[in-house]
Amino acid sequence: MDESHTIWVEKYRPVLLADIVGQDEIVERLQSYVRTGSLPHLLFTGPAGVGKTTAAIALAREFFGESWHMNFRELNASDERGIDVVRNQIKQFARTSPLGGASFKILFLDEADALTPDAQAALRRTMESFAQTCRFILSCNYSSKIIDPIQSRCAIYRFRPLDPSAIAEEIHRIARSENLRVSEDAVLAITYIAQGDMRKAINALQGAAILSPEITKDGVYAITATAKPEEIDSLLNLALSGDFEGAERVLAELLRERGIAPNELINQCYRAIMKRPMDDSLRVALVDQLGTTDFRLSEGANSDIQMDALIAQFVIIARRPG
Repeated sequence: MDESHTIWVEKYRPVLLADIVGQDEIVERLQSYVRTGSLPHLLFTGPAGVGKTTAAIALAREFFGESWHMNFRELNASDERGIDVVRNQIKQFARTSPLGGASFKILFLDEADALTPDAQAALRRTMESFAQTCRFILSCNYSSKIIDPIQSRCAIYRFRPLDPSAIAEEIHRIARSENLRVSEDAVLAITYIAQGDMRKAINALQGAAILSPEITKDGVYAITATAKPEEIDSLLNLALSGDFEGAERVLAELLRERGIAPNELINQCYRAIMKRPMDDSLRVALVDQLGTTDFRLSEGANSDIQMDALIAQFVIIARRPG
């Protein structure tokens, strides 16, 4: 296969548990299962792009060696979320004996929080009935959507967003492998965009590398359709100084000329407001408005009107006496 066209998030996916960065405590605990040869049912929970799927596959590789494909199956619950997928595909895999002398098989169920409550109830019974021949690894973004009987049967591992230093380390490693020159400003831009998501960081690096082997901050922001932090600061400065027309011009440039998504701008404004030194009452009012606009957009409201209304509310809040 020509690796020049490979998606880098797959090309550089860690093969072994020890290769996973930024989750040292979880990796150490998973390695202890390999050393002892025993494995309980597991529940991996955390945001996207932090290593949940990679950890499950690496764990299977280390348990089963070269024959790991025979005793490992991955299903995505968001593809088929009803009870039939449990009764058919999951139960059929779980009830068969492991191959190649293995003590058990592993079924990895990604996005398990997409399963309906009835499907989860059926899954609980399957986990109980076939515990001798099959171990389940469930992955989800929100553990609160997993029913309590399943959670109580699993060892729960909470994956946290990756530190900027861990993302920067991986970016430098990939850059060396791909013969790229990445400026420190570009690395900072990638970590800012990623927000702890390694997959997003690697995709940003590959997108910028397609344009040029010289990776710059401007190139990273352009390819990811993300506003620079200083542009967000300019927008907030104008709005909080009461200059609606000036803030609206900046907003229009970001939305219409740069093509930045409204939800992305809301997210960046939120991050900037939380870091910005200001009175708590002002911060609370601004965040409240961000939440209202985000909800309205999710309900299908007109994005141009809602974003202009958000800036208008910022201006009104800033002009309030006291």
